[in-house]
Amino acid sequence: MELWISLNLFRAGMEVLIILLSFSMAICFYRLIVGPDVPNRTVAFDLIAIHAVGIFALFAVRSGSPLLLDGAVVTAVLGFLGTVMFARYMEQAGTND
Repeated sequence: MELWISLNLFRAGMEVLIILLSFSMAICFYRLIVGPDVPNRTVAFDLIAIHAVGIFALFAVRSGSPLLLDGAVVTAVLGFLGTVMFARYMEQAGTND
């Protein structure tokens, strides 16, 4: 009985975390679109990548599929490379914002 309650509480917690991460990711998309300058957009892009990795990991735990963890790793690497690309762009453009 206690195990059943714990398992249902865990599943409900996972659903709440996925919803919270999705909502937070939507806010980051807004900052990416509206952001006043390139550094704000760069931070928003990096946060979107981090949120995507978190959502991938939560879905992997919820479904028990280790294949989704590979997707999380790929998303993390691509997010990092995108952030480095933006930083390189800002460095070459000479902006000090």
